[in-house]
Amino acid sequence: MSSTATQDLEKDGTSSDSNTPLMVLKDWDGQDDPGNPKNWSFGTKVYATAVPALFAFVVTFGTSVYSAGLEQVMEQFNTSQTVAILGISFYSVGIGFGPMIGAPISEAFGRKAVYLITMPISILFMMGSGLAENTRTLLVCRFLSSTFGAPAVAVGAGTLSDIWELHHGGGLASMLFILSPFIGSSLGPLVGGYTMETRGDWRWLMWVMILFAGPIWIMSFFFGETSKKELLRRRAHERGLPAQPKPPAMAALKMLLVITLFRPIRMLFVEPIVISISIYISFAFGVLFAIFVAYPYVLGSVYGFSLGQTGLAFIAIIIGIILAGVTFAILDRTLYAKAKAKAPPGKMPPPEERLYTSMLGSLGIPVRLKAGIPFGWGITCIFLGTMTYLIDTYQALNAASAVAANGLLRYTFGAVFPLFTIPMYSKLGIGWAGSLLGFISLLLLPIPWVLYKWGPYLRSKSSYETGHF
Repeated sequence: MSSTATQDLEKDGTSSDSNTPLMVLKDWDGQDDPGNPKNWSFGTKVYATAVPALFAFVVTFGTSVYSAGLEQVMEQFNTSQTVAILGISFYSVGIGFGPMIGAPISEAFGRKAVYLITMPISILFMMGSGLAENTRTLLVCRFLSSTFGAPAVAVGAGTLSDIWELHHGGGLASMLFILSPFIGSSLGPLVGGYTMETRGDWRWLMWVMILFAGPIWIMSFFFGETSKKELLRRRAHERGLPAQPKPPAMAALKMLLVITLFRPIRMLFVEPIVISISIYISFAFGVLFAIFVAYPYVLGSVYGFSLGQTGLAFIAIIIGIILAGVTFAILDRTLYAKAKAKAPPGKMPPPEERLYTSMLGSLGIPVRLKAGIPFGWGITCIFLGTMTYLIDTYQALNAASAVAANGLLRYTFGAVFPLFTIPMYSKLGIGWAGSLLGFISLLLLPIPWVLYKWGPYLRSKSSYETGHF
């Protein structure tokens, strides 16, 4: 065993047959340890990156693909438009709260267990949605499908951090993972529209989800565990060494609830940085979810588009999403790289340097429903810039709670906006309804600019550790 590995063992108690101290396994056997996922082959890393990215794609795809079947759900179950749209709302709420299921599984059994355990349950509820004979069953199954699908999305970022170094492929891998849910939700109406035209039955929308999710779940069997904690636990067992002691079950559960629920909710009330960013991104997501029902209403009722033709309009949003990824990469390698070069040795640039992408993206949101490319570009740019800003600002566990706070509010807005979209368009008219959303986005536009200017002051007043820059 290398000297590095020896330093990573600590005395912990005594053996059962002598007073010889046992050693606790705490780290890898040196930098080249083949058991470290960061030392996997490039092909294995790509495969292990593709699986969580595809999970993120298919779970968010399920949010919007359902929108193509709204009219038929109303007719078949003799229900109102609002109740039919609840199928989108319930699914969105499930994505927001689902990560709380994955956290204890990941803590106890590793990240791969989350993929293997929760996704088949999600697929079963997709099947339940397709077999539903009344709206109650449909809504409950939609909610549970996303609730058990969301954990696979939540642990994906952890999987990527386990296998990539940030400056050796990690940045690109993270970018692809982050863009996957945006592309999934935007592609749903296109696939759903043509599915309805060719199959003529809304239940096929659920079968399409299963056809996507099933093979991806099978793919998750063919790469190894990536969690360092779990891998070292297994290695310690193989070597007859004590693993790192686990905290008591109740203490672990309390910590998970603090990180994923209690602290995020508190941050939404006491942290101006978290509050402002969460409101802005949540509004943008709300508009995106509103588009899922607004495009069919506007393009179908006014311009006579078919469901498939309406879905084609979402291609513009997808193009904007991809362009946002390019924008972020360019700014990261230019403006942020310069700020990093100017930072003192051993220090990172102020987190406000991450906001350039969001500042640019804020200009695209007001275009709203009238031009898909600027809207898709704007919402994704805002998300990329502000998420990296939150992570750099709060660091470690506090960053996880800040991101969780954003997710809770984001998917709450995503659940609510579709419910009032069509009534708003009906009462105000298409022009004024779209303009109202545009006016609100103009009011929120200064947020990343204000944070760039006043962020250091707000960080200094935070009740949480925000790092030193």
